[in-house]
Amino acid sequence: MIEERFDAIVVGAGMAGNAAALTMAKKGMKVLQLERGEYAGSKNVQGAILYSDMLEKLIPEFREDAPLERHLVEQRFWIMDDRSHVGLHYRSEDFNEERANRYTIIRAQFDRWFSSKVRQAGATVLCETTVTDLAQDSYGRVIGVRTDRQDGEIHADVVVLAEGVNGLLGTRARLRERPKPNKVALAVKEMHFLPRETIEARFNLSGDEGVVIEAAGTISGGMTGMGFIYANKECISLGIGCLVADFQRTGKTPYELLDRFKRHPSVALLIEGSEVKEYAAHLIPEGGYKAIPQLYGDGWVVVGDAAQLNNAIHREGSNLAMTSGRIAAEAIFQVKSRRLAMTKENLALYKRMLDRSFVLKDMKKYKDMPRLMHTNSQNFFLTYPQLISKAMQTYLRVDGTPKTEKQKSTLKSFVNARSWIGLFGDAFRLARAWR
Repeated sequence: MIEERFDAIVVGAGMAGNAAALTMAKKGMKVLQLERGEYAGSKNVQGAILYSDMLEKLIPEFREDAPLERHLVEQRFWIMDDRSHVGLHYRSEDFNEERANRYTIIRAQFDRWFSSKVRQAGATVLCETTVTDLAQDSYGRVIGVRTDRQDGEIHADVVVLAEGVNGLLGTRARLRERPKPNKVALAVKEMHFLPRETIEARFNLSGDEGVVIEAAGTISGGMTGMGFIYANKECISLGIGCLVADFQRTGKTPYELLDRFKRHPSVALLIEGSEVKEYAAHLIPEGGYKAIPQLYGDGWVVVGDAAQLNNAIHREGSNLAMTSGRIAAEAIFQVKSRRLAMTKENLALYKRMLDRSFVLKDMKKYKDMPRLMHTNSQNFFLTYPQLISKAMQTYLRVDGTPKTEKQKSTLKSFVNARSWIGLFGDAFRLARAWR
């Protein structure tokens, strides 16, 4: 056993783990962070959106040297059928501000930079170290971790589980259940490299401006899922994700969906002539508020994706991860400063602080939305996109048919596809879940 004892051990060096380790180290705590990859971010080729407000609370001067791609000035939403899309977009010059609100990032680069800040704050960071089990005493209290290193048991007052959505430590120790297939999505992504000027021309961008496209419809084959396109400086992150349960039910493969998405006429033009250099898959928590496990116990807390803290409705994950990591660290520091033990009762402070934050307030507000979208996936991701496309084409095509007949034809299509009771029922349930 390693004799050195720490105030806290953080398992994982993603957004949540780095936020927790950095916060505690800055407060003078003796922190050990363990990461199984060669370096933080080495196993993460995810493209992502960074929300500056959450990072500023941790590193106010992050814009000076963080590996940022583009600041976002435009958001596009596409509802797609097989050959077309109906779009909604918002673009504002106000987003060309000195301290931008959102950026695209490449996680492999960003996580490594984030980890360097953790080291600078005084934490001990060990990479290429796999935590195999949680160490517990005879009463079941977590007292540290066991690793794959020689004499690899390490003790601490508290362990922060930031191991990701599919982390096994918590489940092996029976602290939480392994996420069910209908509570997680599997997303696949490619990085398409193009000259910077080509990307800016195709997306109507200037300088470091960026745009994000989020798409839903027949591209997911009736399954609950979404596609995404992020414009970076010299590459385009493109991917799609669906519930694992839907992949099991339909037998479709993630790469099959990704290939279909890439070949869609609206997408193919954006990536034409690109060179694909990276392909990756990762799991995303999709269960919402009702899937959140127990967040604390005797000697442990869980943060980020491992805690199912992902607002799937608003596609927000990294900001919830960073915020939960920071709040957990602040709660742990308060318990330590009061010279109290890291018991379940005392660590309940973390949950109370999280309840007061936007993280759980937002997730609780939309707690019924995931179930509605999952239950009626055929309607929302297949039937309605096809009807919307047909209605738009009927309206825009001028062929001598009176507009009143076109309106009747459009209404008839909706009636034939779904009963009015069913259509209004879906609309009512959607509005109720969104309220």
